Amino acid sequence: MSKNYFMSIKALFPQNLKNSYHLSQAVLANIRYGFPSRKIKVIGITGTNGKTTTSQMIAKILEESGARVAMISTINFKMGEKEWVNKTKFTTVSAYETQKFIAQAVKAKCEYLVLETSSHSLDQSRVWGVKYASAVITNVTREHLDYHATMEEYRRVKLRLFRSVKTAIVNLDMEQPEEFLNCGAKNVYVYTTKNDTAELKDKKIKTVQARNIKLGIDGSEFEIDRHKFKINLPGLFNVENALAAICVGISQKIDLEKIKKALAKITKVVGRMDEVENALGVKIIIDYAVTPDSLEKLGALIIEQKTAKQSLIWVFGSCGDRDKGKRPIMGEIVSNCANYVFVTNEDPYGEDPQIIIDAVFSGVVKNKKLKENQNCWRILDRRLAISSALKLAKPGDIILVTGKGAEEIMQVGKEKIPWNDRRVIEEELKKI
Repeated sequence: MSKNYFMSIKALFPQNLKNSYHLSQAVLANIRYGFPSRKIKVIGITGTNGKTTTSQMIAKILEESGARVAMISTINFKMGEKEWVNKTKFTTVSAYETQKFIAQAVKAKCEYLVLETSSHSLDQSRVWGVKYASAVITNVTREHLDYHATMEEYRRVKLRLFRSVKTAIVNLDMEQPEEFLNCGAKNVYVYTTKNDTAELKDKKIKTVQARNIKLGIDGSEFEIDRHKFKINLPGLFNVENALAAICVGISQKIDLEKIKKALAKITKVVGRMDEVENALGVKIIIDYAVTPDSLEKLGALIIEQKTAKQSLIWVFGSCGDRDKGKRPIMGEIVSNCANYVFVTNEDPYGEDPQIIIDAVFSGVVKNKKLKENQNCWRILDRRLAISSALKLAKPGDIILVTGKGAEEIMQVGKEKIPWNDRRVIEEELKKI
């Protein structure tokens, strides 16, 4: 029988029954591999945005301290010196693959595992049996409401990661950080770019605050306890990601100078504010941004840095079989930032891609300055949308291509089509 047949049968089962299946697989996988996470320090990172960048930063800091590190992230796998691309489209892989990977990391004598942990994997018990030593929350903003139904439920599921950890690291700048601060962890660290932390000292909560922040299109600078940090990633959101990683480093007794040195070595994170070199004199940036919050922060960053003479051209879409309510919201956010907008296909899964595009576009045209086929377009073919943006751009302009990041495939129905935004952009640049 075909794979599609089994997929269609699977879709008939309710989620709680599927969750029971995942739990049973996790129990069996832990038994099969001997509960390997008990033999390695596991650092879990959850949050709506910033998980991948924070994971890369944490891994680099731990390596700078001399530790041997394994990692599972949305974009890559790491086992000591070996790294390879994550082509699964899962932030957190299956219970069996997770336990197998951890066992291999232990065998490879890795001291740490940095594990991006999605809300889906927590709710489905795919990470059952993983003994987390530390948990990091980057933020909780609108996403996955097709699955979790409410923001309250979404937050509650993410809080599960913090139930039994010794060390909790919390973004004080996120909405409602209190429940994560009160998770019961022995050691609690908070990081902030703006909030007053004086009252937290009475609660014995350790604080890391960035001061004298300087933001640029090519990087950011800030100070912590008179130590001057420079990262090669732009935006306040990346300062927050760096602060989360710094907290992890401090919790592991790593010197701030070593932490600073490690962060300075990261020149980019693939698919995250990832610039494509070209001969057109245009700034082309690829980013994974798939939520209203991430699009808003990205747009604000570009607007703050660009000049009045520069046009912002934005190519994006929205994923199928996911939160439908965010689509017009995303469209409206982009329309308020960009001079030209191309709404295109992006992992439609089982939905009609044109319906998704139309829903996003309904938000775009709420901005009366944008008129269809004059400065905003619906183009189903993502390659054609990218090509059209490249041809429209003048020297000095900025092109954002968001939604796919470093992904290697596009999911259309049950078919996984090879796709990588950078590769397509580079191919289209050669034609111009």
